[in-house]
Amino acid sequence: MPPDPVHEAETDFRDRMSYGDYLLLGALLDAQHPLTDAPDEMLFIIQHQTSELWMKLMLTELDAARRAIADDRAPEAFKMLARVSRILEQLNSAWDVLRTMTPSDYTTFRERLGQSSGFQSLQYRLVEYALGNRNRATAKAHAHDAGAVAALDAELARLTLYQEVLAFAARRGMDVPAHLIDAPSAGPHAPDPRVQTMWASVYRATDRHWTLYEMAEKLVDLEDYFRRWRFNHVTTVERIIGFKRGTGGTAGVEYLRRMLAVELFPELWHVRTDL
Repeated sequence: MPPDPVHEAETDFRDRMSYGDYLLLGALLDAQHPLTDAPDEMLFIIQHQTSELWMKLMLTELDAARRAIADDRAPEAFKMLARVSRILEQLNSAWDVLRTMTPSDYTTFRERLGQSSGFQSLQYRLVEYALGNRNRATAKAHAHDAGAVAALDAELARLTLYQEVLAFAARRGMDVPAHLIDAPSAGPHAPDPRVQTMWASVYRATDRHWTLYEMAEKLVDLEDYFRRWRFNHVTTVERIIGFKRGTGGTAGVEYLRRMLAVELFPELWHVRTDL
């Protein structure tokens, strides 16, 4: 007779930590409080809460990746950046679940959201700032929260992920303009012809610059998934609310469509035309 897995499993947790204790499942699963009886409101809440959890992990990985790159530990950074791409893949898949909610479903509870909006997500803003889209005007949505302002200021005091990569390239003898890496970026990164030329030299001699070549492709992979996330956001919102204004006061779909044009690592995309 094969062993009985239930009989062999530990079942007495009166004096020891259980699965639920370790994960604080009591608090986690009690954090969903719909304001209406609409069945789709639970979906809406869980969709956004789980997205915030994934973004928390993304910020952890981006922090570690930047520190690894600054310390010239590229292989460790590659693993972290690959994980960020996989997190974005999870976030992309989540839109498929939310798209099962129809416009009729959403209207049953939308008014109860008040002015709350994903535009106000602090973690999403921190992700954007870490990746280089440092539009300071968006920080105004957090001005009422001293803790959020402190977190944003701390992020703005650091080099972005792309700046850390460019500084890494400079340390390896590549021609990178000093003004791009000598201080934390105060705004979105603008394409620079010297940086594009530098990446062209990497792609034309991958055997000589393999580490930078691999770093570049990790960034392209990450931005590829990030663009898909934005695109899925746009199409999901248009599918559910059409062209109504967002609950947070943005132009809704029109605002999100403008965000699709933002390039995080522009030279890595533009250089492909030169090769």
